[in-house]
Amino acid sequence: MSLLIKAFIMGIVEGLTEFLPVSSTGHMIIVGDFIDFKGESFHTMFEIVIQLGAILAVIFYYRDKIIDSLMNLRPGQKGFAFWFKIFIAFLPSAVIGLLLNDLIEEYLFSSFTVAIALVAGGILMILAENIFGRWGLDDMDRTDVRQAFTIGIGQCLALIPGMSRSASTIMGGMAAGLSARAAAEFSFFLAIPTMIAASGYSLIKGFSSMTSLQWQALGIGFVVSFLVALLAVDRFLTFLKRHSLKVFAYYRIMVGIIMIVLIVSGML
Repeated sequence: MSLLIKAFIMGIVEGLTEFLPVSSTGHMIIVGDFIDFKGESFHTMFEIVIQLGAILAVIFYYRDKIIDSLMNLRPGQKGFAFWFKIFIAFLPSAVIGLLLNDLIEEYLFSSFTVAIALVAGGILMILAENIFGRWGLDDMDRTDVRQAFTIGIGQCLALIPGMSRSASTIMGGMAAGLSARAAAEFSFFLAIPTMIAASGYSLIKGFSSMTSLQWQALGIGFVVSFLVALLAVDRFLTFLKRHSLKVFAYYRIMVGIIMIVLIVSGML
């Protein structure tokens, strides 16, 4: 299988799973193993950078809201209040991630950790919905600073590989009193600074050593990730209007168990 076809497949996986509460990391590991897209420094950078394609899908999807907020960015205006709350939510994981990044990469970044986190995260999602319910504040613009900080604390769980940034922030939002849909929307906006920072840092570190073919693969993965994520975000929000998050919880528990079986059997 050529590198470009592999890039196309990985772009689909990233775009489809990045904003769903199912752990894009876990799916990238499984699919990457099956198509032999793993191991080299380029593969690691590719998987991080195509997240930028996914986050650009969110920026495009909410372009009117983002433009409006940027045009009202002075202190006291709604745009300033909106991005200030996003900043407050961004801080906890940014600080803890910066302090513990090396330890996390050394001790937690393994397929087995991801598998356990998939199962644990699924159980936590079921508990979160049972305890806090799916319904709450349904307008993310009415979120206060305390709620934003609570969501930020929730996002810290995503520092554990396999927990899922989307799942962690949605659970944090539900704990803060938001509906599942409003929590998901807040999660999408919170992803903008979080993922741009990670993707930009990786690109700066690795772009100079890339070959022409690798640049083509990165471009394909980027575009495919953008298009698939754009569809996934829209369908996910529509889904949350009528359905429970538990279907995603059961799915990730199943995927986690499959990963554990593959690891124990030596196939992963």
